[in-house]
Amino acid sequence: MFQQSERPSLVGVVHLAALPGAPRPSPGLDAVIERGVRDALALVEGGVDGLIIENLGDAPFCAEQVPAYTIAAMTRVVTAIRAAVGDVPFGVNVLRNDALAALAVASAAGAQWIRVNVHVGAMVTDQGLITGRARETLLERTRLGSGVKIAADVMVKHAVPLGAQDLAQSARDTFHRGGADALIVTGTGTGRPIEMRDLIDVREAVPGAPIIAGSGVTPTTLAALRPWVDALIVGTWLHRDSALAAPVDIERVRTLRGLIG
Repeated sequence: MFQQSERPSLVGVVHLAALPGAPRPSPGLDAVIERGVRDALALVEGGVDGLIIENLGDAPFCAEQVPAYTIAAMTRVVTAIRAAVGDVPFGVNVLRNDALAALAVASAAGAQWIRVNVHVGAMVTDQGLITGRARETLLERTRLGSGVKIAADVMVKHAVPLGAQDLAQSARDTFHRGGADALIVTGTGTGRPIEMRDLIDVREAVPGAPIIAGSGVTPTTLAALRPWVDALIVGTWLHRDSALAAPVDIERVRTLRGLIG
């Protein structure tokens, strides 16, 4: 994940159902844990190298700071998944952009990394304006004495920059000035393919950075992506019929694993 490699790592996404207190009805914390553990075990059995756990079911999301009960629920769920999968490396994403909550959950539950959708700059999103808080995130990591790494999106999906912004410069700012440990490139939305020109521009702008494909990874798109990335975060396609409400399909995971090698 956080070093350049000829063979990209495969990271499967555990999409949690709505947590208690979310805008849409939750099935209850025990049911969220049961489904999360089920999908995590399927991903591991299928051959992923790592996991990322995120509260996708909480949409519509808080733009930045989530309530305390969300942090508590996420910590319980993530801890249960870790207990089920053992030593598999995993990350945490607290949507939409609560990096401090993600750091807290990751540090308490033993995760290796977090995903931050807006680490630097300002993006107009479906939650409104979100401002990157790289300084606060790095300061909090130092205060916690945490070794948790930061994988940051470059012009994240479901968003547009507040003002004119060059993708290559945004990548340089995120990695060099923002102190991210790896950069994530996505398409325009969940499951949407990445524009290859965007991916190449980011790779060429920051040749020393680990680059992660963060959306639209399928057997069809894999061959084009592979030479340019060090890891692949895959969520939508790994579910049965590419339906996020359906369980993870172990055979789909095995298929993608086999194509990566």
